[in-house]
Amino acid sequence: MKLHLVSLGCARNQVDSEIMLGLLEKAGWAITDNPSEAEVIVVNTCSFIESAAQESIDTILELATLKEEGACRKLIVAGCLPERYREKISQELPEVDFFLGTGAYNRIVDVVGETTVSNKCLLPPPEERPMDPPDALRFPTSFYSAYVKVAEGCSRKCTYCIIPKLRGRMRSRPLGDIVNEAGRLIELGAKELNLVAQDSTSWGYDLDPAEHPAELLKALSKLGGNPWIRLLYGHPDRFDDRLIHAMGKEPGICAYFDIPVQHVSSKILKKMGRNYRRDDLAVLFQKIRNMVPEAILRTTIIVGFPGETQKDVEELLAFIEEVGFDHLGVFTYSDDDDLPSHNLPGHVSKKTAIKRFERIMIAQAAISEKNNQKYIGCELDVLVEEAPEDGVFIGRTWFQAPDVDGITYIRTFDGKFSRPFNADIGSLVRVKITDTMEYDLIGEPL
Repeated sequence: MKLHLVSLGCARNQVDSEIMLGLLEKAGWAITDNPSEAEVIVVNTCSFIESAAQESIDTILELATLKEEGACRKLIVAGCLPERYREKISQELPEVDFFLGTGAYNRIVDVVGETTVSNKCLLPPPEERPMDPPDALRFPTSFYSAYVKVAEGCSRKCTYCIIPKLRGRMRSRPLGDIVNEAGRLIELGAKELNLVAQDSTSWGYDLDPAEHPAELLKALSKLGGNPWIRLLYGHPDRFDDRLIHAMGKEPGICAYFDIPVQHVSSKILKKMGRNYRRDDLAVLFQKIRNMVPEAILRTTIIVGFPGETQKDVEELLAFIEEVGFDHLGVFTYSDDDDLPSHNLPGHVSKKTAIKRFERIMIAQAAISEKNNQKYIGCELDVLVEEAPEDGVFIGRTWFQAPDVDGITYIRTFDGKFSRPFNADIGSLVRVKITDTMEYDLIGEPL
């Protein structure tokens, strides 16, 4: 029996998908990359914002055609889409045979095999699902790069965010479980570990006794194999001196500070439910650069939030110019009637939000291009991920996180073939940077 799984959305979803595939493979299912030959298709969905929910629905409808045109006899939808829209989604998508919420991933084998499952919608509270054990069988998306989930859920109350409803309150995994899983992934060949959670820098604060995320980084830095260990999805109010020092000084820990600030206007931040102000952010980023001069700064911004004015956008642009982020992502505000921010006055039109998005991206492109120029002439290790054509490889440095940042092109020729060179996918190659683009680097192998 063959099964195909499509994983949509964030890296945290990818971890859930890999664990579901591991459970299914253990149960005897053959995993296939070809949906047309699969007898069962699983779609692990995202519904964090409107565009993600629409992508999930479009994917489901596209794959549903294989119930008539392909081998598919069962279509299962898992994750955030059914968790957010509950039983209503089953009425709108009759093509789907089963729906599993985020608290029911561990029931995937039962649902696929139709054992002990009588309800079309399995939607238990997310917090009731056991935390993943360190020896959970994962069907890896990549052997050289892996995501490690350090916590589940979120206990914050940001008014624009549906995550607490979809994932439950913040629950940290035990330090030993995380370290054991990371060690096993390194033994399997991982050269890069990305630590993820909805609020990763709050890891440990809910444990009894409480632990500090710096201790987790220290423990991971002692593992062998010399992988890049990168902490993603931090919160500004958790970056104290202890954590900053660990990220800048512990061996193997990337000095990569992923700190989504969402905005800098104090008025907008208050409406968002974020417990800091512009001056707090300015102090934080300056402290990081003082303590860790080689630090890479990444952030995420939301434009078009209810009540945002042109003055707020100008303040945001000035701050971006002042800090000079190495990487910056921008979203337009996504509204829905189940969000607290939906009831705020002063909603911004989509047209205006898109214009503001474009202004921020134009400004950041110039900043990124200028920042990249400092790497010309530098020698860097690059993790090879693709070989799109003869003499050209694509990879990433330690300061380029997967999927969200730029890439590094490795070229063995420039107009004419220079010298023979080959690299395996997943290998580290020493590269001298010779040129740059807005977001990407170009180099030659040494």
